[in-house]
Amino acid sequence: MIAVDLSLVQIAGFLLAAALITLAPGPDNLSVLSLGLSRGRHAGIGFGLGCALGCFTHTVWATLGVTALIAASETAFLALKMAGAAYLVWLGWQALRSAGANFTAEAGGGNDPTPLRAYLLRGFVANAINPKVALFFLAFLPQFIEPARGNAAVQTALLGTLFAAQTVLIFGALGWYAGSVGGWLRGRPAVGRWLDRATGVLFIGLGIRLALAER
Repeated sequence: MIAVDLSLVQIAGFLLAAALITLAPGPDNLSVLSLGLSRGRHAGIGFGLGCALGCFTHTVWATLGVTALIAASETAFLALKMAGAAYLVWLGWQALRSAGANFTAEAGGGNDPTPLRAYLLRGFVANAINPKVALFFLAFLPQFIEPARGNAAVQTALLGTLFAAQTVLIFGALGWYAGSVGGWLRGRPAVGRWLDRATGVLFIGLGIRLALAER
């Protein structure tokens, strides 16, 4: 049995850094906010939970050394980068084609008829195939590993799990808040259409940014 003993100081320092990074403006939290505003609480929360689940995949990759192989391979990095960029652009195009979030706002923030699992899947895919996120995990997690406290791979897995857990809380709160703010907006069809357009432009912009990104 592999013994790993993470210290409270180690965990506290990691969670503080992770929370600051998660709250900093970036593709994932901007997407959560925009979807929450334009499509409702369950859209923002679902996409956020999907992003958090995507963090688990990057944790697994980093633990098994797959991320290091991607970092070393220009071809693998380029393939993942272009796949992620194409997916974000596709999400943006779907939002631009939307008729607008003109459904009736329900008490507490409203929702659209799209199942939550659809937004969860979109968030998961957008995060899981983003090589920039994979490289971030490869660079970030080792900073908090203490060799004296046990197996480095197990520490990586535990820290990655903690990162995903705090992402669930923060993105869930962002989705809830954005859905609440957007609730009264979605009762106005014209505003709903503009919110969808803004969301579409955001996703397309993020896709182009990812396509042009370097390692």
